[in-house]
Amino acid sequence: MGIQDLQTFLASAALEGGAVSVDLLRIARNIAPRSATQMPNRNKNKFNIGNKLKLVLDAECCLDRLYGGFFSDWACGGQWNRTVQFLSLLMHAMEMGNIQLAVIFNGALEQQRMPEWIAEQNKIRQRINMVLKHINTKGTPPPKVWWCPPTCLRTVLRMALRHLSTTVLCSMDDHHQEVIAYCRENGFHALLADDAEYAAFDPPRYFSSTNLKLTYKGSLETKEFMVSELTKVLDLNPEQLCVLAALLGNYLLPENELMDVYRKIGLSFTPTKPTAEQIVRALAGYVCTLPSVTNLDAIVSQVLGSTDDKRASALRQSLQYYLNGTADGFLKYRTATTRRPDLQVKKRNPPQINTNTTVNNVVNHILCPGIVALGKPDETDLDTSGFASETTEREQKSLEDYKMATANAVIAPEIVIDSSDADVSLKSHGSNNKPAHTLDESGDGVAHMNGPTAVNGNVSQLLTATSSSTSGASSMNTSPRHHIPEKLRVSVEVMRTATERHQKGLMSPLIYHTLVSNEVRLACVMEDDQHREFPPAHLVFRPIRQKVYAILFNLHHLQYLANKSRAEAIAEGNDTHTIHTPEVFVREWTWSKCNQYQKPDMVRAEQLGWAVPTIQRLWFGSTVDDKRRRLRAFLTCLNSDSGLMLNPSYVPQHMLILACVLRYIMSHSEKCILRKQELDAFIAQAFAPELMNSQYLQELTLPLVTSRGVQLAALFMQGVETALLANDACGAPIPWLMSCPWLYFDGKLFHHTLARAAVVKNLLELCENHIDRVVKVERMRKAILEGLDIQFAKPPLPPLSMQPPNCLPPVNLPSTRGPTGLARRPVPARGGQLQVAGVVVGQWGANYGFSHQVRPQMSTGYGNIGRGRGVPLNTGYPVGRGFAMQHKTNRGPTWPANKRVVSHNYMNNKRKNPVKKNNKPRGFTVQLPSGETVLASEVVKPKDTATDSANKDTPESTPTTPTVAVVEPATVVGGDTVIYEDTPTKSIEHKGQGDGPVVLAGSQ
Repeated sequence: MGIQDLQTFLASAALEGGAVSVDLLRIARNIAPRSATQMPNRNKNKFNIGNKLKLVLDAECCLDRLYGGFFSDWACGGQWNRTVQFLSLLMHAMEMGNIQLAVIFNGALEQQRMPEWIAEQNKIRQRINMVLKHINTKGTPPPKVWWCPPTCLRTVLRMALRHLSTTVLCSMDDHHQEVIAYCRENGFHALLADDAEYAAFDPPRYFSSTNLKLTYKGSLETKEFMVSELTKVLDLNPEQLCVLAALLGNYLLPENELMDVYRKIGLSFTPTKPTAEQIVRALAGYVCTLPSVTNLDAIVSQVLGSTDDKRASALRQSLQYYLNGTADGFLKYRTATTRRPDLQVKKRNPPQINTNTTVNNVVNHILCPGIVALGKPDETDLDTSGFASETTEREQKSLEDYKMATANAVIAPEIVIDSSDADVSLKSHGSNNKPAHTLDESGDGVAHMNGPTAVNGNVSQLLTATSSSTSGASSMNTSPRHHIPEKLRVSVEVMRTATERHQKGLMSPLIYHTLVSNEVRLACVMEDDQHREFPPAHLVFRPIRQKVYAILFNLHHLQYLANKSRAEAIAEGNDTHTIHTPEVFVREWTWSKCNQYQKPDMVRAEQLGWAVPTIQRLWFGSTVDDKRRRLRAFLTCLNSDSGLMLNPSYVPQHMLILACVLRYIMSHSEKCILRKQELDAFIAQAFAPELMNSQYLQELTLPLVTSRGVQLAALFMQGVETALLANDACGAPIPWLMSCPWLYFDGKLFHHTLARAAVVKNLLELCENHIDRVVKVERMRKAILEGLDIQFAKPPLPPLSMQPPNCLPPVNLPSTRGPTGLARRPVPARGGQLQVAGVVVGQWGANYGFSHQVRPQMSTGYGNIGRGRGVPLNTGYPVGRGFAMQHKTNRGPTWPANKRVVSHNYMNNKRKNPVKKNNKPRGFTVQLPSGETVLASEVVKPKDTATDSANKDTPESTPTTPTVAVVEPATVVGGDTVIYEDTPTKSIEHKGQGDGPVVLAGSQ
């Protein structure tokens, strides 16, 4: 139910002709002549159509498509090189097919859509739980129906598209209104999305982003949603379609508040919910009876019964919201193309502040718009047109470094457009192609990476103008201004730069959200809700964000002024109680078991521990000291301000983000997270040559996917996203090209390396016997662990097994069922059955180890086969719960044990012929000719001295082997004489395993 029912009905087969398969490349060849003839004369010069098909893509509707599709290993942390390869092929195909693309991400906070965001996050969290449960039980990649955006996906996509010279934008106030307004304002031909709100806006042409597919034949296939067919079938005009969308329910007026309206038109939701077609057709018939949209009050009165209804205002806003997205509504309610009033730079003279002013008033004056930090008169001369770190020379140097880092990249497979459709071929990107970056040699000295067109030059005024279409200010002629607390306002130069970089997708959206609304939202991460192995990822990296907040709001400078005012007040004898130490708090929306999005966490900003420059100096300072302080501030945020971190022989520049994140995780004090082999796996996969071989990574198969590996990869990528946030907040000391995640991480390769790290003998074997890679790994590990109290996480305890004594150790036999070098999947501990063609041919009980005398054994149709070592076939021993003995034997046990297990027949014979117990200690017994058994000590005479001396002289008396006893002939009652021979060179033959009497060989 809701507005999405309109999209469901539009894309379903119930609406004939509602969704038609098309080829965008074929449309692009015919769009230019038709557009030139249909476009009004007054707009020809403004839009400059040319011969390209201009498309606007809503990235939020096709994150899986931009990622490259439902890769089988998307849960492993992200296959970023494969994503970049797919995007490069897609963008190259569009360029060769004369298609211009603008990709817009959702960068708006949208306070009124908070319930929708919470519901979406809850769905993602449920899918994450199912994915982790599947991995724990199956050990295989999850199915695509549970697809969740990998951590840091939006950031990687923005950087990859920027690298490919594609126009990238971020919305600011209302995402849907700004997307459709950008499409209309810049004369784009069509919109690529999958959202019912766009259908209500009636765009010029509406294509499906979910069905977008680039084939190897060179066609770019998708489906076109025919909104005109929808209005024709429902007998509605475009304005009435907006009324229908409002009555379906949205974030302004949910469908559960319109149940009385649905019952009035005959829609019943009990006992079964009606289909989307039934709901849309019933509401469409009701909309036809309503007044014209020119009189909204009449519509509200007829729908709700009265304009005094408490829902009247919400319904009126909902109607106006959709009307503002139409072609006529956009032209009627759009504002003049001017900048925001609060972002216009005006020259003002700083007010005079006397020394007796309290620190709270000083803070208010410092953070007012247009006023830079006091006490820093040299900051008024800074160039605030952009980041001082992004110069033309630095961009060229980072581009050269990027080419060196990707020198081993494998060329992608060739995609050729059908010659019957076009006379061009899409070949793979190689070193001979022109670079994807175009450096703007304008006066600002900043390299712009968003393509040669001037689209991004108009984005500021466009997205600002479209804010008037939001529901909260539907009839206003100016864009709404965010209410910023007076104490947390920053200078206008900082806000202007943050706004422009946010709109162009050059900065983390969290910075703009923090500066504008003092609030951030953190999406769910691929982690266990119970946090059995790892602490929550957002809590692990919260200290980094706390330092970022301190940088953005100049916390160090504010506390410096407070301490200075307090010292002056003490010196003058004034009261210091009115001088308070300034504090900065930011609201963070995160999920936890005790706070499931009920309220935000109030997070306090924390200082960095040294005299950090102001945000103006960090962003716009161009001296050598400013460059050093930018880099030091970034390293301090990640606890990585050490000597070896900046040594390129230990940490290459394009792996500095990797090293800093791993060092921060290792320095986490609350709980040890990484094990030694896991740290080596992170570093080894970054230096592996297969990292840049997307073809190899595509063909690589993981025999086992572990839950710990999945959560480790997600934790690391969350750290990368937080590190990129800190880099942007500090003025981008690390060039953005050197911080791209695909240069140092691939989730699939990491899992493969992690599996090998668990079974290899040493680091040399992990690096495939390449000594140069071993040196690189050890150097980076040394830089990461420099100065830290090294504490690795403890490996899991081995399963408890009490093996009987004299049991041979297990033998690892070679297996031909999987690749060598990887651990095989363990057999489940619970019992089971083996079926062939539906017939049970084997079954086994639960494997509880060797805690008792009974071992876990397997029962088959061919006899009892024991799974323990040394157990013979068909022994007849009990084989577990519920298993009947199939054969019986009289043989005794064949392996020694603490508690011997004997056959039933042997026990029965023992019961029939009981043996009398002798309380005396056991000794050496003999059997007399009469059949009586006596102890040897009773018939052996003690040896006298003479006999001993005589025996010493006899050579035969010197035994060469130990003997049991030396006996002489003894006369027994009855006249029988038993002569015992002393045979020291012969050992007594062992006839059995029992304690029965031994009959010695005798001679007369």
